[in-house]
Amino acid sequence: MAKTFKKTAALSDQHTHYCPGCTHGVIHRLVAEVIDELDVRGRAVGIAPVGCAVLAYNYFTFDFQEAAHGRAPAVATGIKRVRPDLIVFTYQGDGDLASIGMGEIIHSANRGEKFTSIFVNNTVYGMTGGQMAPTTLSDQRTTTSPSGRDVADVGMPIKVAELISALETPAYIARQSAIKPKYIVRAKKAIKKAFQYQLENRCFSLVEIVSTCPTNWGMTPIEAVKWTEESMHAYYPLGEIKTPE
Repeated sequence: MAKTFKKTAALSDQHTHYCPGCTHGVIHRLVAEVIDELDVRGRAVGIAPVGCAVLAYNYFTFDFQEAAHGRAPAVATGIKRVRPDLIVFTYQGDGDLASIGMGEIIHSANRGEKFTSIFVNNTVYGMTGGQMAPTTLSDQRTTTSPSGRDVADVGMPIKVAELISALETPAYIARQSAIKPKYIVRAKKAIKKAFQYQLENRCFSLVEIVSTCPTNWGMTPIEAVKWTEESMHAYYPLGEIKTPE
């Protein structure tokens, strides 16, 4: 029988801890495939944050560094400046990057640091109990906004990709999704392009991936996919937002 599927070598054999219906595993695979296709596994370094991906270092077969909550861009900056030959990326959720780490990512992008950020947006704090995040949609219910996000009280959901793209510094900024095959194909292309810009020492790059969190949303995986496509994609439009050309 012919083999039609093969796990990319940049992924380990360890089973992930993610909940059913979570797309972190899909995004991990995309990153790993791109690392192997670009033949940079021997000099790749990932930065794991505090959040659902805190154990990401267990799932890849190249070097990983743990960072304090929100500080992955600072760690990436240090590693990349000391070893510019390395391919460095952060892997962060919206609670980590868009809240406690907002200052870190904004200033790293503004300085034009030559690393890549993979930003997973599922609109909640996934690891700590589904609290409202900076990206939680208007009227979306969370454990800390049981009646729905009140934008009159806490402001509008932050569009991180658009916010960073407003900086004058050249950068590659894109937003894609990981909920269906047609979106996953586009997400991989964006991730590969981001890493290619780093290989060329061109610019800072960030790829936001719209993701699901069925457990904290109180939905089945199928319901979560439907809600993501209908609600999240409407507020967080997909595509390339800024290119360095």
